[in-house]
Amino acid sequence: MVDEAQAVELFRFADPVQSVSIEVRCGEPLLMGEERYYAAEIVVESGFVGGRVGLQVSLGDLDEWERCLDALQTEEGAEWPAGGRSAWVEVVPDDPVEVTVHDSPSTQIAVRVPIDVGSEWLQENRLRLAGVRKAVTRSS
Repeated sequence: MVDEAQAVELFRFADPVQSVSIEVRCGEPLLMGEERYYAAEIVVESGFVGGRVGLQVSLGDLDEWERCLDALQTEEGAEWPAGGRSAWVEVVPDDPVEVTVHDSPSTQIAVRVPIDVGSEWLQENRLRLAGVRKAVTRSS
């Protein structure tokens, strides 16, 4: 579980009933070669299902999330993080937005959550991305 005292939300898709978010722990990174990875969790909360699944997030993944936000702004879908190394999310900007959390390659379980996001969801998620970037820069 990500230490909530150090966790910063990378993104949140939410309505009054359910949400999907990613919390990134911006403390000491795990070094693999020259790449730094930060512990993170995808968090699903609803009246029907709730859970957390861990993953590792690199600075390159943050850049990729920004490209995903650009795609979502043009009403294209997005999958993040790329590479199939861990759990990942798929976001389809329909009405409602559909967020599918995939726990692969671990359990092969996927959960799709339809979310009636507010009108400012894209800008709010860009601000969250900026907050994570600032937090990991401070910890490096």
